Amino acid sequence: MHCTVPSVEGAAAHAALEGAEPEIGFAISEDTERIGKLALIGAGMRSHPGVSATFFKALSDAGININMISTSEIRISVVTHADLLDDAVRAIHKAFDLDSEDEATVYSGTGR
Repeated sequence: MHCTVPSVEGAAAHAALEGAEPEIGFAISEDTERIGKLALIGAGMRSHPGVSATFFKALSDAGININMISTSEIRISVVTHADLLDDAVRAIHKAFDLDSEDEATVYSGTGR
């Protein structure tokens, strides 16, 4: 099992895991503050096949090691070393053609 918690709660979470170890069992418990999380989110992921493949190939091609993956119908999140996060973001932007110098227009609202 992998999990992430805010760094201010790390010591308490680690202590709780150590206390529960006899009941739940695990081989390794590790703390690190040097992680970065990258997420790709959008409802269009359900209707556009290949998004996950493009996402993971871009990270692989950039040499980004993934430590943890979490997915849902509209979200892919990965955890990697914090020092690799900027390179990971650049690789994903390039893979999805988000690295152009064209200005983006973002619309928001309640949808009502």
